[in-house]
Amino acid sequence: MAEEIELKLALAEEAQRGFLRHPLLRQATQRQSFRLINLYYDTPRLELRERGIALRLRAQGKRWLQTVKCAGRAAGGLSARPEWEEPYVGHFDFSVIDDPRVRDWLEQPKLRARIAPIFETSFQRITWHFEPARGTRIALMLDRGWIAAGGRRQAISEVEIELLQGSEARLFELARVLAARVPLAPAPLSKAERGYRLFRQTPAAPVKAAAIPLAADAAPTAAFRLIALSCLDHLQQNHLGASVSEDPEYIHQMRVATRRLRAALRLFGPLLPDGFAAPLLPALRELMSALGHARDLDVLQAEIAEPVMQALPDEPRLAALIGVITERRFDARRDATRFLRSPRHGSLVLQALAALHAFPAEKVGAGGTVAEPPADRATLSGFAENRLRRLRKKVLALAAAARIDDPRSLHALRIGIKRLRYALEFFAPLAAAKSLRRMLAQLASLQDTLGQINDLANAGQLLMDCAADDPRLREAVTLIGGWHGPRHQKLLAEIPGGLKRLGRLRLPRLAPV
Repeated sequence: MAEEIELKLALAEEAQRGFLRHPLLRQATQRQSFRLINLYYDTPRLELRERGIALRLRAQGKRWLQTVKCAGRAAGGLSARPEWEEPYVGHFDFSVIDDPRVRDWLEQPKLRARIAPIFETSFQRITWHFEPARGTRIALMLDRGWIAAGGRRQAISEVEIELLQGSEARLFELARVLAARVPLAPAPLSKAERGYRLFRQTPAAPVKAAAIPLAADAAPTAAFRLIALSCLDHLQQNHLGASVSEDPEYIHQMRVATRRLRAALRLFGPLLPDGFAAPLLPALRELMSALGHARDLDVLQAEIAEPVMQALPDEPRLAALIGVITERRFDARRDATRFLRSPRHGSLVLQALAALHAFPAEKVGAGGTVAEPPADRATLSGFAENRLRRLRKKVLALAAAARIDDPRSLHALRIGIKRLRYALEFFAPLAAAKSLRRMLAQLASLQDTLGQINDLANAGQLLMDCAADDPRLREAVTLIGGWHGPRHQKLLAEIPGGLKRLGRLRLPRLAPV
């Protein structure tokens, strides 16, 4: 069995020429070019996929190779997984697989009878070989072609950097040199995953944060690494949609992922090495800034201006103001999209990904769970309990200081609640499910109320910026403010009751070690 360690990077089709002109390619010790045709096999019910197994036949020239891959570690575009490869002799032969559980399962006669091709990939691959240091060998591959399933096609345009010998850090060094000039961003979906989605006709949709598998006796530093990599994966799962779709939820989910990563850095701050977070925080702030204005205008139009237009459809001043908002929103989205398609975005994500993979965390076990903490280190359960108590105490202090006539105090409380919510979501596998759901629901309700109040507070300045010196547009701003006035008062009236309920909330019990 071999272990494949590679970094997958998405490359926009229009950037392929720029990639091929990159000066780094001239340093390669070897260059090859050939076409690869791959047939992926499964049962009609996708039983291999459910088992975490990929079965592929690859044609390269006149040769056919059989490859079996199993699920391994994958985060932020970097994957490490076991694979078995051998020449194909006209029928599947699983005897080379040295994992008896995988081999015996695949050799079941009834299963083998149901296995059939379900999708195909065909692409031209250019491979460059590098030896950047003694004991290090890396293969850099540019793939251009298509995936086909059920009469449908999708384009392939991606770069893979595979570690043949040496340290994972070398992959990121090479990737960051490339990404400084060419828009390359970690690609969370493999060709196989894309093929399965095409086969199942799974529509593209914004992706929310996924549950993170943690163990109560894990080392906190190993848990941090897994949580932070999950945040980056959440970010990149929405990158393509945010770059090409008009759906504002993609940008919203990218901002949520960035906030969650910042929250994780803060939450685990006492355990992180000195200076670890310092170079990451400016990059995350830059990303938030690039996406923030587009998101603010999305909210302004959908939740502030358009409800008033629907209530007063014959008001021309509102229609004129919404026209200006729409233009501003279009410009902001264009700027955000330009940033997401730029080399800068890929460089920021690779910077974070490289730092996290170099992070001195404890062992990551099978299936992505973290385990085996040193005997002299606190377990995750104890660490989580301590940090959650501190966050709850902070939230209660902010609640005591909150005043309905002080928007800044309400905003500070909202941020405090959000940080507590993120921490509870991170540690969800350790908590009693029922009490966790109850607390998260209560926090989400109060955070939503505070968020609507904050949106209304921010809307005033944004609307005035759109109106500029036009008296008719300023009258429209007044109309919007008046229409939302009762709603604003109702939201403020909900705060005292929400604060009382907040004071009664108790943290969920965590799993004992």
